[in-house]
Amino acid sequence: MDIRLHFIEQGDGFPLILLHGNGEDSGYFEHQMEPFSQRYRVIALDTRGHGQSPRGDRPFTIAQFAEDLRAFMDEQSIPRAHILGFSDGANIALAFALKHPERVGRLVLNGGNLRPGGVKPAVQAPIVLGYGLCALIARFDKRALPKKELLGLMVTQPKLRPSDLAGLRMPTLVVAGTNDMIRESHTREIHRAISGSRLAILPGDHFVAHERPERFNAAVLEFLQEEETHAKRCD
Repeated sequence: MDIRLHFIEQGDGFPLILLHGNGEDSGYFEHQMEPFSQRYRVIALDTRGHGQSPRGDRPFTIAQFAEDLRAFMDEQSIPRAHILGFSDGANIALAFALKHPERVGRLVLNGGNLRPGGVKPAVQAPIVLGYGLCALIARFDKRALPKKELLGLMVTQPKLRPSDLAGLRMPTLVVAGTNDMIRESHTREIHRAISGSRLAILPGDHFVAHERPERFNAAVLEFLQEEETHAKRCD
């Protein structure tokens, strides 16, 4: 690994890793750390080139971020963890689960998408425009490169088909807001593609975890604890 990811952690127990969205950092989960730490060792990462994590020299892609997560878990001697990702963090979590399914206990995908077209046109159009503008400016001013990279993630990635998710077997919760920037039909498409997954459409927008944490936290904890109870019954 060419960089070390910055992270914050709280609590003990089975690891629960939180992955933030595009342009954010681990602080996005300020309302999740304490409630989740009552039952889990909660670890919130800063993705490569976000927050206090350095950019490094490797590609700025969802696939690379997923490999950064694998390297982080190896470094921290975490063989397996629950993974909760928000927005691009959900896309990273999904990429990680597809490549390293044995290392995921339970998966929570909040506001993720399989392709750029999963985002509502009214939201995606300004992103595409901004990306084009930053790409043009970056030819003359390198200070525009970081913004170009961030917007580029949302314009060019991810690139998954529903059939790619068919092999996922870990318990999965798909979460979105009623007024999410992700099309509800797309969220439901992800839910249908992952066999046995659960779906929670909560009142709120794309940032429901931050703006309405009580509802979000309750849905996530109910899912995790329900699966734990089932596992104990099967022992």
